[in-house]
Amino acid sequence: MADLFDSAPEPPRREDIAPGAALLRGFARGEDRALIEAIDAVVARAPFRHMVTPGGHAMSVAMTSCGSAGWVTDRRGYRYASDDPDSAQPWPQMPPVLRDLAQRAAAEAGFAGFDPDACLINRYVPGAKMALHQDKDERDFSAPIVSVSLGLPATFQFGGLARSDKPRRYELRHGDVFVWGGPTRLVYHGVLTLKDGEHPLLGRQRINLTFRKAL
Repeated sequence: MADLFDSAPEPPRREDIAPGAALLRGFARGEDRALIEAIDAVVARAPFRHMVTPGGHAMSVAMTSCGSAGWVTDRRGYRYASDDPDSAQPWPQMPPVLRDLAQRAAAEAGFAGFDPDACLINRYVPGAKMALHQDKDERDFSAPIVSVSLGLPATFQFGGLARSDKPRRYELRHGDVFVWGGPTRLVYHGVLTLKDGEHPLLGRQRINLTFRKAL
């Protein structure tokens, strides 16, 4: 049987979710192997780790970063830092293939000129999740968030500007890119508990890239 993953990918399609928010189905699927290779190079220098929230809870999602800044959390709070706290060295540079994808996806969603300086790399294994939250540690909210899904499918929650707003749910599959900004830049969002499964390239995990203009 032919490898389903090596078959010709379906053409990407855009779903407009809300003002400033678009889901680009399959946008990254044709270059997934190059993306994974670039991610592996970053992780070799800045390994995944389970960070601790200010409240003392270890996150179920393992994280690392690349670019001019990386997102960190510890007992002192949430923030961006130019150095990896585990190595005291600068975060790895953002690979061009990652930056290019983020810029093209942002432009497709209506945010031409996006120039991310931070890429958070999140690794979900079955049982991991991300509670509803806002991305508000960045200095400039005029730039969008670009989120790339690789590996196992996940259920993404996209809510409103108040935590109490009921979120809508979207299944994000390998190669999907979700972009939000403008009036939806500060919406609450999260990921429900990842279900078990096996992906042809990434096995029992989901890798999520989120690009931001942090500094």
